[in-house]
Amino acid sequence: MLRKRFMALLLLVLFLSAMTVPFGQADANAVKVYKVPITNEVEKGLHAFLKRSFKEANEAGAKAVVLEINTLGGFIDAAGQIGSLIDEQPEDLKIIAYINDRAISAGAYIALRADDIYMSPMGKIGAAQAVKGDSSGKAADVKTQSYWVADMISAAKSSGHKRNPKYAQAMADPDVDLPEYNAGKGKLLTLTASQAEEEEVGYSEGTVSSFDDLLRKIGLEHAEVVTTKVTFAESVARIITNPVVVPILLSIAGLGLVLELYSPGFGVPGTMALTSLGLFFFGHLVAGLAGYEALILFIIGVGLIIAEFFLAGGIAGVLGAVAIVVSIILAGGNPMYMAISVLIAIAIAVIGMVIIMKFFGKSLHLLNKMVLMDATDTESGYVSNVNRPELIGKIAVATTTLRPSGTVNLDGERIDVVSEGSYIEKGKDVMIVKVEGSRIVVREYQKKGDN
Repeated sequence: MLRKRFMALLLLVLFLSAMTVPFGQADANAVKVYKVPITNEVEKGLHAFLKRSFKEANEAGAKAVVLEINTLGGFIDAAGQIGSLIDEQPEDLKIIAYINDRAISAGAYIALRADDIYMSPMGKIGAAQAVKGDSSGKAADVKTQSYWVADMISAAKSSGHKRNPKYAQAMADPDVDLPEYNAGKGKLLTLTASQAEEEEVGYSEGTVSSFDDLLRKIGLEHAEVVTTKVTFAESVARIITNPVVVPILLSIAGLGLVLELYSPGFGVPGTMALTSLGLFFFGHLVAGLAGYEALILFIIGVGLIIAEFFLAGGIAGVLGAVAIVVSIILAGGNPMYMAISVLIAIAIAVIGMVIIMKFFGKSLHLLNKMVLMDATDTESGYVSNVNRPELIGKIAVATTTLRPSGTVNLDGERIDVVSEGSYIEKGKDVMIVKVEGSRIVVREYQKKGDN
């Protein structure tokens, strides 16, 4: 009876498994659309997220990737990398920008690199002037501005659509005069959904009320929608690789190392320094900016600095410091920017060291070992040389061979001496004949009757 029930259950399982095969095949063959959000700031960590999303879409055989854009912009170097990433996608993968609210600055550039642009009724695109990366909001230098304007014009021409490049130029250059779009001289152009859709402009293929409406517009309303989400690691990387955060992390690391040098044992400052450096390399590795060669070089640098505690000369420490600095510069993707960040961190560490020496130096354990903080004057009981004339005429035993310097034992006291010039073997009796400060002179002593 039990055997019959088992066989029946097994047949049921096999039947259900057979029934699921065609459905699984149908799902695998379903038309897929990948929905990829572009929100918050445009930075290098976003590039890593988009790269993963495009890779998954290609592997799944997706028909299209919809970039749902809602951003006030970010950094132009990151936007340029993302634009190149879009250009690298195969022709059979359609890239659609869906501006769901706003595509400002770097967001406008990314939208223009897509094959098609659709906007929500309240959508806006534009205001893409290059600004300085110091959070001041001021316009970038002439060289950077010229490069960015040319890049915006190229982006407008890249899709193959009839997008008039003068509007892209007006988004990045306030000197372009377009008063009919409220962008007179001195103002940057920002297009509304209806303005972008005008035939003369051609910056939008249509205005849609929702994402589902967009799918209907492009004939993919029955497609399976796969939404990619930023992983925890990518979220951390997006924060850490932000050009504002990088010098802060490196400064914390520098200050932590300085404080750790001035503290006995290993404590909070050292932990802060190692954590900051660990986060720096983690974020840049996840973002794809750093390779393992940079991490290996950093580990070698740390090893050389540790070796400096056991080796004399200082060469290992210098090489270790250079290796760490080079590894950080290599990890950043932009050597010039990383070099500036490292210089900022070094400057802050030096200022921190000066403050510590000035206000807390005498109370710190290791500082007196590194810097002579106390005066060794006669008022404190110090003398330059201890003169011991009472030793003259004393007999001692040579504990080492004198050639001519060595040591002798005088009533259990070990004394550094020098012979008058002759060679004296170990174990011989010697007489102290002269004391000149720290210089004690001896000669071999022969008892009466010795040959």
